[in-house]
Amino acid sequence: MTTPMTGASAEDGLAAVDALPCTNNALRRATRQLGALYDEAFAPTGLKGTQLLLMWRIAELGGEGGPTILSLSEQLAVGISALTHALRPLVRDGLVELRPDAQDRRSKRATLTALGRKRLDEGILLWSAANRRVETLLGPASAQVLRAIADQVASEEFASAFRSGLGGVASSCA
Repeated sequence: MTTPMTGASAEDGLAAVDALPCTNNALRRATRQLGALYDEAFAPTGLKGTQLLLMWRIAELGGEGGPTILSLSEQLAVGISALTHALRPLVRDGLVELRPDAQDRRSKRATLTALGRKRLDEGILLWSAANRRVETLLGPASAQVLRAIADQVASEEFASAFRSGLGGVASSCA
């Protein structure tokens, strides 16, 4: 069977896909593996890596009364509904508190509770140890290159360049 656009057979197309390394697949596998290893490292705190990052950002953006949900979602590059979903167990477990903003009662601000601060401090120690292990295993130069490439791929410039050069052709390795 040949495809209308290229005249190539479906088998030829599959062989070409198999021969090409898929950056998306490699990065997904790597991030799942690294995420699972960090989650294992944080297990004594009862937090997952995503929760620790969220609490870290709340503490970092603290400011007056804590960051608003909107500013937190912008900083984390996630939608408000996804952020609210992620905050739910932290609020339930008494680690994060959501309070109405003093000026705009419709807006909520997130703050760490005393227990949340304690758990974050424990998590940061475990994160630091896990991060040192990754750095040791990869080597400092490779770890730096990995972070630089990840930052480049995560940038809006990369996304814009990719989209503008896409030309309507779908990726075969989604």
